Amino acid sequence: MSPVSPVAPLLDELHAARPVRAWSLIVTLFGDAIVPRGGSLWLGSLTEIMALFRIDAGHVRTAMSRLTADGWLTRARIGRNTYYRLSKQAEASFAAATRRIYFGLEPPFDGRLRIALLGPGVDDRSAVRPALAAAGFAALSPTAYVGVADPPVELSATPGVFVLRAAADDSRKVAEAAWRHRALDVEYRRFLDRFEPTAHALTAGATLDGADAMVTRTLLIHHFRRVVLRDPGLPAVLLPPDWPGMQARALAAQLYRRLVPASEAWLERRARGEHGPLGPPDAMFKDRFSRP
Repeated sequence: MSPVSPVAPLLDELHAARPVRAWSLIVTLFGDAIVPRGGSLWLGSLTEIMALFRIDAGHVRTAMSRLTADGWLTRARIGRNTYYRLSKQAEASFAAATRRIYFGLEPPFDGRLRIALLGPGVDDRSAVRPALAAAGFAALSPTAYVGVADPPVELSATPGVFVLRAAADDSRKVAEAAWRHRALDVEYRRFLDRFEPTAHALTAGATLDGADAMVTRTLLIHHFRRVVLRDPGLPAVLLPPDWPGMQARALAAQLYRRLVPASEAWLERRARGEHGPLGPPDAMFKDRFSRP
């Protein structure tokens, strides 16, 4: 008797969460599988792919209308067919997300935390705080922010903003207080609980056809990106010794590499863009999850 396919439990879990956010799954699909192959996808192909996830054509059309209205996708009609691709404004966001999801390099850290203090001379704290957050700083208190690298020069030169460098024995405790690892820890462990059975099933001899590999791969990245894009990506020295993020990345890498051949072959056979069958993946695709 062959092992039970691990795909059905993943789909059951997807639909157990109500409502099913088809638009979010489509964003994952575009970023993971379509953008590397030229970026254009026929609505008919998308409908076929989403049917693998038990999502009907009506929900797909609604999701595409929302993504187009929100500026994430653009629509083109060629004859009677409709094609979608990323909008120009979405390309930069997708490129940044791609680097964090698939490559996840540890940032340089010289061992000294940066403490940004907001003094009474700050004219507009409502403007400074988002700028600090964009620079990777987290709030330790309403007037103290912590980062692992110097903020941009224009920010540190803002009147009333004081940036200190602190080397402390309790840097991990400071990082925990500022970045609040606990919620991410829970999410990473949920990811491991969700996909370790799939890894075990494949190791035990389960095989997935192209369609099932496409579904599993998309759900793998869908769940991984939702946690990793909220992860500030701190240096390992600032993380708890049993931090599950590294284990989650290793599992994602292992499964992704196993699922890519069959899923890519399925895409080549079934999916079409503006110029016919999807083109080959770009040069960076082969390097995904190539680093530990």
